[in-house]
Amino acid sequence: MASEIAIDHREKALALLKADADKIMKLIKVQMDNLTMPQCPLYEEVLDTQMFGLSREIDFAVRLGLVFEHEGKVLLDSLERELSVLHEAFTKK
Repeated sequence: MASEIAIDHREKALALLKADADKIMKLIKVQMDNLTMPQCPLYEEVLDTQMFGLSREIDFAVRLGLVFEHEGKVLLDSLERELSVLHEAFTKK
């Protein structure tokens, strides 16, 4: 029973972190489509702030034992790759 609860908490924590990563991606897409260029300091500040916040959330979840460190790293790396692809596509327009 306790291991089922632990697994449930881990799955929920990972799902919440992935949802936050998706929100960052959507925020950056909206910003690129409607507001600012990727070279703009505002864009960079929003991106840095959001990525830092997500990394802190992941660190907290890791320290609680809800997420394995490698899972958090994979999530951040994946988001960084997606953002890089988005940035390249935007600058080629």
